[in-house]
Amino acid sequence: MRSWYFNLVLDAPLTEEQKDTLDHLDRFHEGGIGLEEGPGYSGFLCVIPAETLTDAIADALDRFEDFPGVLVRSVVLDHVDLAANGMATPAVVPAPPPLEAAPPAA
Repeated sequence: MRSWYFNLVLDAPLTEEQKDTLDHLDRFHEGGIGLEEGPGYSGFLCVIPAETLTDAIADALDRFEDFPGVLVRSVVLDHVDLAANGMATPAVVPAPPPLEAAPPAA
């Protein structure tokens, strides 16, 4: 078994009432999933042990059954997640463009 890295993006930021509910949901405090918030954004960073990535995502999504009114909009694997999962290749995550040298000072 290995740990899989991914993010769950919610359809809307959590309300204060939903945050209070989250504080009392034991399945969210078992580890492997943590709330991430920003202006106008709520999501969960996930590091879930499982046999496959699909199993890990299913485990994380199952936790939302007890979280009324909260909808997961998408599952995201960014370049960091792909690298951590051993899935990053030039075909999956293109290499960044080469840096151009700054023009000489006049």
